[in-house]
Amino acid sequence: MARILPNFLYLCVIVFAFLSALMIIDSFHECSSAELDATRELLKKYSHQVQFVKNERKTLIEKLETQRSVDGTKHNSWLPELPVIYLITPTHSRAEQKADITRMSHTLKLVPNIHWIVIEDSEQKSDMVSRLLEQTGLNYTHLNVLTPQKFKMASKDPNWLKPRGVLQRNAGLEWLRNHKNSPAKKGVLYFADDDNTYSLQIFEEMRFTQKASVWPVGLVGYLRYERPIVEKGQVVGWFTAWKPDRPFAIDMAGFAVNLQLVLKYPKAGFSNEVRRGYQESTFLSGLQLTLSDLEPKANMCSEVLVWHTRTEKSSMENEAKLMKKFGKASNPNIEV
Repeated sequence: MARILPNFLYLCVIVFAFLSALMIIDSFHECSSAELDATRELLKKYSHQVQFVKNERKTLIEKLETQRSVDGTKHNSWLPELPVIYLITPTHSRAEQKADITRMSHTLKLVPNIHWIVIEDSEQKSDMVSRLLEQTGLNYTHLNVLTPQKFKMASKDPNWLKPRGVLQRNAGLEWLRNHKNSPAKKGVLYFADDDNTYSLQIFEEMRFTQKASVWPVGLVGYLRYERPIVEKGQVVGWFTAWKPDRPFAIDMAGFAVNLQLVLKYPKAGFSNEVRRGYQESTFLSGLQLTLSDLEPKANMCSEVLVWHTRTEKSSMENEAKLMKKFGKASNPNIEV
């Protein structure tokens, strides 16, 4: 009996330990189950939140696209009641041409009711410019006219030696007069070089031009800026270092004219025979304009919203070095 009791107690201890273990394990199971349930609820809650954010994102994108179509930031947007800005841009073949046109097109994509008239200085339209213009999604017209060799500048000539883009601008004017000659056509003409820099604001400043609007141009004439001098709301002269007595001593980027004025005076244009620095004066005088007709923009010509920047000519001297050293240069089939 004495011997049976220890065995019984031993068995009881074992059973008690086993039951205790079962209770502990069961409590762990209960805890894990509760945690899992809580985790499931949390994931469900987060899933709803994620879906809500996705729906909000979709709604915001739709609203943004709608707003873009209204304010003109969508490619090729067009509002019938808004005057059209016709941009005449001469361009010529060079290593930097694609880069300049690409940069300018990205600015124009943000402006509503733009019609871009691009005129190449060449015998025929290039595939590169044709393809690039098509890819922009903008309203555009692509023309070409070759400048005679005697009017072309040599590679080392200074920028001011000969007028550039004369025949190309005239071709753009001719296209406008032939295709946009309705008296009811609302629009404004602006000469926009492909390497200048433009604030978006300048386009809205010019859009409702009655006759001719003017404003300052930065980084031009070897000055920080050139600008019309305005007194009591009227243009009375010109701030420029070179021949301020010119009828219109202004850069090509510093004015816009109403389309109807261009149509009214069909002979107004540009000439390679005009004295250096008088292209702008020749054109504006041909429209029978005087200082009193000019509308000062850009906060009475006190703000610079366009810059006469020039893209630096790229050096390709290492192409020849590669050819000499390795027998080949960069791949000519890669368009730059």
